[in-house]
Amino acid sequence: MFNLMKTAILMAAITALFMALGSLLGGQQGMMIALVAALGMNFFSYWFSDKLVLKMYHAQEVDESSAPQFYSMVRELAQRAQLPMPKVYLINEDAPNAFATGRNPEHAAVAATSGILRMLSERELRGVMAHELAHVRHRDILISTVSATMAGAISMLANFAMFFGGRDSEGRRANPVVGLLVMFLAPIAAGLIQMAISRAREFEADRGGAEISGEPRALASALQKIHRAAQGIPLETTERHPETAQMMIMNPLSAGGLRGLFSTHPSTEERVERLLAMAPAAP
Repeated sequence: MFNLMKTAILMAAITALFMALGSLLGGQQGMMIALVAALGMNFFSYWFSDKLVLKMYHAQEVDESSAPQFYSMVRELAQRAQLPMPKVYLINEDAPNAFATGRNPEHAAVAATSGILRMLSERELRGVMAHELAHVRHRDILISTVSATMAGAISMLANFAMFFGGRDSEGRRANPVVGLLVMFLAPIAAGLIQMAISRAREFEADRGGAEISGEPRALASALQKIHRAAQGIPLETTERHPETAQMMIMNPLSAGGLRGLFSTHPSTEERVERLLAMAPAAP
């Protein structure tokens, strides 16, 4: 519930930031142009991103005959989550990772690398795939698309102001000092909010995945293994297409420290700590 409230507050914040920036720099007309342009770009992404990303990763669709154990595991978890059966894909990469995509539960797909299937135990893999199904159940692709739309519109407004000068809602030139500060700081603020939304959704998917699989300890163990392996086994396709890193159960490109504010995923340590707190005490 906390993460749902946090997501709602962050979505309201990025919307308010867009409205304020539009009023200050672009006026009503500039604000609408930026929003329509960002909506157009992200509508295409929302509708077709599943096909594009699966093609990028050379993902191969599998079924009950080609990957019986993995496919039946996903089917059982989908039933537990009360979701339609998603399409199931395998990616021939050594780096252990997985992701979900698709515009809604009726058009969803889950994918896992061959590396994660080899590395994790059956219980750990169930936790990972339950996490991905939780993303599907929570419609996180839609949420990330909306936040990306608003962040993109904010950046576009800042660019408009940089090249054409800011205008307030009355059409008057904005204060140049205020305009410069907003032009540089607003896109950074939008990016921070967008990343915070993404991290909140990862926490919520961890919680939902633990509930679907019934084994928070197994998901925690899986995250620790994936984190350790990610240090030495690069996910080559993600390195070529870093924009897809946010989709993974663990971002192979993320960094700690202050740069963690711009990370799409929370720290592994905090994710594991929260999952273990969900686990019943050992007898």
